[in-house]
Amino acid sequence: VQLQASGGGLVQPGGSLRLSCVASGRSFSAYSLGWFRQGLGKEREFVAYFSWSGGDKEYSDSVKGRFTISRDDFKNTVYLQMDNLKPEDTAVYSCAATQFRLGLRSQNRYDFWGQGTLVTVSS
Repeated sequence: VQLQASGGGLVQPGGSLRLSCVASGRSFSAYSLGWFRQGLGKEREFVAYFSWSGGDKEYSDSVKGRFTISRDDFKNTVYLQMDNLKPEDTAVYSCAATQFRLGLRSQNRYDFWGQGTLVTVSS
């Protein structure tokens, strides 16, 4: 599976962006999908995931209520809608895929990674 993320950019605090991640390959619906981010000088952290089994979704506490993850298995795409963005959301956002359905907050569970897209929240 190859992943290609896009949709990053510069946005003012309080604004919105939607990230997309398109996957190549077959059986997209059999993969759990996650978004992670890495700020400058920080470790990569979990943002959200969408499990292939049962459609479970979870978010980090820092984005819960502001970000929404969704997927379109017909388009082989996972989205991250980001609303009410804050300066602390500034980071490179990467999408990832795995056939696991548990432990999806851990980046170690993911086998495939996209290249990342930069989101900058600043006035």
